[in-house]
Amino acid sequence: MTIQRPSLDRAADLREEPDVLDRLRDDPSTRVIVVREGRVRVTGSTLLRVPVEGVVDASWALLGRDQDGTVLVLAVVPPETDAVDAAPDEIWLGLRDLGGRIDERESELLVEAIALAGWLRDAAFCPTCGGATELRQGGWSRRCLVCGRDHFPRNDPAVIVAIESRDGERLLLGANANWGGRMYSCFAGFTEAGESLESTVHREIEEESGVRLSSLRYISSQAWPFPRSLMVGFRAVVDDEAAARPDGEEIVEVRWFTRAEIASALAGDGPVGLPGPSSIARALILDWYEERA
Repeated sequence: MTIQRPSLDRAADLREEPDVLDRLRDDPSTRVIVVREGRVRVTGSTLLRVPVEGVVDASWALLGRDQDGTVLVLAVVPPETDAVDAAPDEIWLGLRDLGGRIDERESELLVEAIALAGWLRDAAFCPTCGGATELRQGGWSRRCLVCGRDHFPRNDPAVIVAIESRDGERLLLGANANWGGRMYSCFAGFTEAGESLESTVHREIEEESGVRLSSLRYISSQAWPFPRSLMVGFRAVVDDEAAARPDGEEIVEVRWFTRAEIASALAGDGPVGLPGPSSIARALILDWYEERA
């Protein structure tokens, strides 16, 4: 799996400019990515960029610069009651809907917009004293008007792990109780306070699948704004394959898959489903499969 460099210019140099959002909203060249309930307007395979004057009743933030240098801002709008509010070739879609339909740059912009929109929506008050806050740094920080503390958008780190057999020919996946046993995926869990990523992997894997790991290596990461996760992906080799068993609560079944079975599931022909193309879970599974396919 290739570790990608960021393709989006987030224009951090503009964030400290006084009243930057007011200036950008007055600039007719500025374009807006509108987010509504975690979804954006899409035309074809591109996020729709609209002029500022067409957007009302919104919370605003600076997103960055587009490929042609145009400044992009975020507008978070409330739920819409009208059944139709876009041209016929425009639809509102979220990250899970768009997996595989948009390129890397558009995907990076989408994740940034959805993640920042969630923070703008949910963090209007100071978590320390409960006071109201004001936006600063182009929408990337808040200052409490009561206690003066500064607050920033946060990420909650979580690990996600593809576990392979000692000979590398089988992959251990689990069925989450929330999926009704219809889909299998890699094992994942949040990092606890004072815990390293590596310690999280060993703890979560043993808790969920019963196995211990003999080796572990980092692969890649993915921002996952549901609501603010940072998924850190690993591959690991199991110590004792026979020890695999579900925890019976979060994971209802674990199963070893051969490459032929994974190939069938990837093609949509297998008896079980795999995660969608927008998730790092599928990327980890595909990384393992293609290594010896």
